[in-house]
Parts: sequence; C-alpha cells; structure tokens
Amino acid sequence: MAGVAEPQNRQGGGRPHHLQARGPPPPPPPRALIDREKTCPLLLRVFTKVGGHHTKEDFATRGKEPKKEVQIYTWKDATLRELTDLVKEVAPEARRRDAKLSFAFVYPDKNGRFIVRQVGTTHSQGMGNARRQDDHKALSDLSFQIGDYLDVAIL
Repeated sequence: MAGVAEPQNRQGGGRPHHLQARGPPPPPPPRALIDREKTCPLLLRVFTKVGGHHTKEDFATRGKEPKKEVQIYTWKDATLRELTDLVKEVAPEARRRDAKLSFAFVYPDKNGRFIVRQVGTTHSQGMGNARRQDDHKALSDLSFQIGDYLDVAIL
C-alpha cells in the first residue's frame, strides 16, 4: 500500500522506508492572484510592429526606442489574452480575424546589451472557446521583471 512502512529486518538495522505512489505529477500550485484594488499597477511599455519583432538594435539607444509605443498600466498577473485585447484597441492590424500576436520581453543582459526573448503567441480572435495555451500565461509566469519592455509582433 502506498505510504505504509514496510517491516525492516531488525538484524540489518536501518530505518523503514516508505513506498511512494506513482502517477502523474501533481498540478502546479494555483497562481497567487494580485488584488488589483489594493495593488498599484506597473507601467508596461509595449512596442508593436507588423510582420515581425523589433531587433535588439532597435532598443540599443535609450530615448530612441521604436516609435509605435503604447503605455499600459497593468499588473504582473495580466495574461497574454488580456494584453492581446488591449493591443487590439490601439493597433487596427491586430484586429484582423487571422492575426497572430507574438510576444517578446526586451531587457538588458548583464553587459547592458538588450535581449529580445519570445515568450508566447496568441490569436486575435482567441479561437472561440478553444483558447490557446499561451492565452492564460501571466507576465509573472514568464519571468517578467518590472522595467522590461514588451515587444508585440503582429503577424
């Protein structure tokens, strides 16, 4: 039986060991939701581009970031679906029925050079009830740090 100690041979000494039940791993613990009424939002700088992501060189000079920028106040528990819906409000290209949005974080490495790291993809229409797995990913799940930029490629 699972979790029951087996008798040990007293002559050999040693401690009894427990058998472990085998099966699928337990589900991850539920994400701690932020109380958005009591927690101050963060400012997220979002850069959009049709056709692909910006390059790290586009962010190399402070003050000369790409022109198409949207500033969003949000929380670290915001999902890519929530961000998709916000981008659709300001970028007509993202409203196309067949549009895909690819998300990337932009942040400096230890040498101060920017990195563009893709973190997920959503579809403009959300695919009805069959939402994609990335729709439910939150910024915090993707190792977002306050101060990172969000680059959104509209494909």
